[in-house]
This record gives sequence, C-alpha cells and structure tokens, in this order.
Amino acid sequence: MAETSPPGDTPLPFVGLKRPLPNLAWSLKQRNTKIVAFGSSSTSGNLAVVPYPARLELMLRGAFGTDGSLPFGKRMINVINRGVGGEEASTELARMQSDVIEEKPALVIWQVGTNAVFHNDDPNFAFEKVFAAITDGLGRLSKIRTDVILMDSQYTTAVVGPDKLKLSNTMVKRIAELAEAANVDVFRRWALMQSWHVAMQEMVDPKDDLHLHPSDWATQSITQTLFEQIKLMTAAANKIT
Repeated sequence: MAETSPPGDTPLPFVGLKRPLPNLAWSLKQRNTKIVAFGSSSTSGNLAVVPYPARLELMLRGAFGTDGSLPFGKRMINVINRGVGGEEASTELARMQSDVIEEKPALVIWQVGTNAVFHNDDPNFAFEKVFAAITDGLGRLSKIRTDVILMDSQYTTAVVGPDKLKLSNTMVKRIAELAEAANVDVFRRWALMQSWHVAMQEMVDPKDDLHLHPSDWATQSITQTLFEQIKLMTAAANKIT
C-alpha cells in the first residue's frame, strides 16, 4: 500500500463535501461504527491495488478508534466492502437491500458512473437506467438512519478518450444533479483526478490492460482526500449537536 499523500495543492474547494455527517458523528461516539462502501471494481479492488475501503478503514481507526471512556479504550470501526466488479447503479440496485440497508450502516459511500461510460453500448448500462437507479437507491437510503456520499466517476484513460469524454462529463454532471435533488453529498473523484492529470501524476494502474483502474498512488490519494473530508464533516456535525 502506497505511503504517499495527495499533492499539497489538492483542490478541495471543488471536491469537498458540503453537508455534515450527523449519523456518522453519533456512531463514532458509540462502541461500534459500520460504514458500507457500495460500488464496482474501484470499490471491490482490482489486481494488486488495495481498494479504498480497506485504506479508509485503517485511517478512520487511527483517527477515531481510541476512546478512554469505552471498555478497553477501543472503538471498532468497520468499512464493509460491498463492491462487485463490472457493476453499475442499474445492476447494483437489486442487492442494495441485502448488501447495504440490512447492514444498518452509519454511512454509505456509493461509487457510481464509470461503468456506464465504459460499457455505454450495453443496454443494461444505459444512462437513463443508471440515473433512475441512482434516484431509486437514494430514495431507499433516505428511509433509514444513515448518511450518504455518492462518489462519482474516475478519470482514467479508458473513459476520457475522444469517444468517451463527452459521456463522462454528462455522467458527472447528472450525478451531481441527482445528489443535490436528494440532499446528499458527492465526493468529486472525477474533478480530483482530472486535476492530478493536469499535474502529470501517474493515475492508471500500469498492470491494467483496460487502462480503466486507478493506480496504487491514485487510490491512496483518493482515499486520503475522502478521509480528510469525512473528518471535516463529522466535526461539523458535532458542532451542530
């Protein structure tokens, strides 16, 4: 697992979360906290790159895992990986009840969008099906006690070519609109990785023949940025309460 951190000039103003995370903040004061990471291969993991849920779990345990008021001074924080490679919101919806809702998580991070662009000729991944599934899924999640973060598309070679870039931009824009309508946040992975591309950072896993999946460096950097935003929004929720 990479030891590097994101660049010091990470452009948080356009990737940062805006909404406090009250359910996560409450849970982090209890003995056990459960987060579900829901999505496709950049959630489940690909090849030798350790995926973001495992990295995020370690970071959260380091930041919140010790509490002297608890028995033995420890809090258990689990980030449950519910990623399945090759899926998209339109196919993930069928397992949302069992893989997400029944876990009763304090936070759900739902990664969407990339496969719909990559497989845009597959009718199962038609954009309108994906958008309808995101809307439906967010509606279901609004009925349980959990915070929700949508993670939008990744910026990698396979989805920024001449025949894909317009589709990717459409997907990212629509994800933001759907999240706003549902009053949930978006972790703007697309914009974050795009900024690194401009800075000529290595973002694609060199062992990935599809040129689709983030490198170890990019995965670590994405996770670090997400972790910092979760900490900020958890602190914001604590100030409100």
